[in-house]
Amino acid sequence: MLDVDSLFGELDRIGLESWRLPLSSLIRERLADGAHGHLAQWREVIASLSATILTEQDRTQARTLLKQLAPWRKGPFHIQGIDIDSEWRSDMKWDRLKNNITPLAGRNILDVGCGNGYYALRMLEAGAKCVVGIDPGILFVCQFEAIKKLAAVSSAYVLPLRLEELPRKSRAFDTTFSMGVLYHRRKPLEHLRELLETLRPGGELVLETLVLPGNEATVLEPENRYARMRNVWHLPTTTALSNWIADAGFTGARLVDVSTTSTEEQRTTEWMPFESLAEALDPNNPKLTVEGLPAPTRAIFVATSP
Repeated sequence: MLDVDSLFGELDRIGLESWRLPLSSLIRERLADGAHGHLAQWREVIASLSATILTEQDRTQARTLLKQLAPWRKGPFHIQGIDIDSEWRSDMKWDRLKNNITPLAGRNILDVGCGNGYYALRMLEAGAKCVVGIDPGILFVCQFEAIKKLAAVSSAYVLPLRLEELPRKSRAFDTTFSMGVLYHRRKPLEHLRELLETLRPGGELVLETLVLPGNEATVLEPENRYARMRNVWHLPTTTALSNWIADAGFTGARLVDVSTTSTEEQRTTEWMPFESLAEALDPNNPKLTVEGLPAPTRAIFVATSP
């Protein structure tokens, strides 16, 4: 399902020959038959997709197959006349950041917590040489393989891995993205230092995460849930987050965007038919979550690896 020969050829080119042995065993283990209860079904969906769609009947069949890979969290995708209307309008986030980062043309990119690889396609469109995405979600890997087959994409990969499973101190990527990950980490400073170790000197971090409104260097640690999510450990103000980035060893941190998430950007759709942001907000005051905390606001920082 995953073209590991092409993957490791790209990693060798970047100078990451040492990744071949440890990652090949991990990937083989995660994508082995029986590793996930639905993996055999998802493999069959991908195998049944035709790389060439010519008629409306073909598109109807492809839509039926792709819906078997639901829920689709990131998107939207528009491929061969097929529209996948995902929960997240990820294109809105991309529009907020694309002109505020170093141009991606010719760059080798690591996307941490990449989900189904939506941003990998946008990065390739922007001229990236190679994009390696990592995410532990096996469904996301399968969604990307399905999209990759339909779109005839090369030089982009989604691997079923976590950041801490990558060999340390690789210092090889030109740009590393971490979007929607930091607040899920119990030790955010450790995550930032791990990100630093992926970047070559002069490389760029693009960090997007939930933040707390306010200008003081404070951090909220939600009890139990935040916006109905269980695993949100820290909500820093942008001031506190800037301090974390500097403490991790980055230089020149710049805040390039702060946006409150709207129900236009994150919502229930045909392709993600479960509850979404609307159900996580106070019905009487959408500026608050159902727990009475500030509604989800996200910041984007850009910083440099020394």
